[in-house]
Amino acid sequence: MLSELFGYQLFDNHTIPLRDWIAAAVNWLYTNHRPFFQTIKMPVEWLLNGINLGLHGVPPLPMLVAIFLLAWWAAGWRIGVFALVALGFVGFLGLWGDTMTTLAMVISAVVFCVIVGVPLGILASRSDGFAAFLRPILDVMQTTPAFVYLVPVVMLFSIGTVAGVIATIVFSMPPLIRLTNLGIRQVQVDVVEAATAFGSSPREILLKVQMPLALPTIMAGLNQTIMLSLSMVVIAALIGAGGLGLPVFEGLNSLKTGLAGIGGLAIVLLAMVLDRVTQGLGEQGRRG
Repeated sequence: MLSELFGYQLFDNHTIPLRDWIAAAVNWLYTNHRPFFQTIKMPVEWLLNGINLGLHGVPPLPMLVAIFLLAWWAAGWRIGVFALVALGFVGFLGLWGDTMTTLAMVISAVVFCVIVGVPLGILASRSDGFAAFLRPILDVMQTTPAFVYLVPVVMLFSIGTVAGVIATIVFSMPPLIRLTNLGIRQVQVDVVEAATAFGSSPREILLKVQMPLALPTIMAGLNQTIMLSLSMVVIAALIGAGGLGLPVFEGLNSLKTGLAGIGGLAIVLLAMVLDRVTQGLGEQGRRG
């Protein structure tokens, strides 16, 4: 009597079958549109295989030299030395191949994030309505737990490294869209008006005024996208993706603390290298 009076059984007796609806929607997509998703998968697979082949095809020593020079150019000689020592140490841990696989996955995901995310951010900066439309979608993409992405991705794209990259793209794209939008909107109005007064077209204003001035903010978004990509490609080892996530989960499943420890340390060092390099590129943009 009291339970009925105060509604203690309200939610037990009136449950929204949302999980059934979601399962039915994913099953419908799998049954009716799987060829479409396989078509989407193809360019990701081509790019990933090409980058992976390139990174694994270069011997470790020339690759370390190239990474040192790139980090030196982007962020200074100190970061170059740090990148050389950090990745050399990872190689001596026996994780060089896994590190190159993870790096290929991150680069592939970031390339597609830039191709899709930057234009969407530009469109959002031009239209308040489009920005309002994107905001809840980006909220869902950014706050949904990473493990939740894995189930529909496996159903639509099967298991493997490519599926992990696709999940990574969806998970890590929102910061780039948001900060591209923010950076362009923060460009001073009088600068845009001056460019308009000198006869610049909207395309010239975007490419020669707004984008260069917004570059530091866009680079901050790229930095966040890279960090999120790295975190997601590690989790993607659960669905058959290779890379540094494998030793971590193998160590977790078999309670091999040493294997999990060196895997985690390699991930931390790679993340620090990528973070410092992208921060250096952002500082170059700011100084420019």
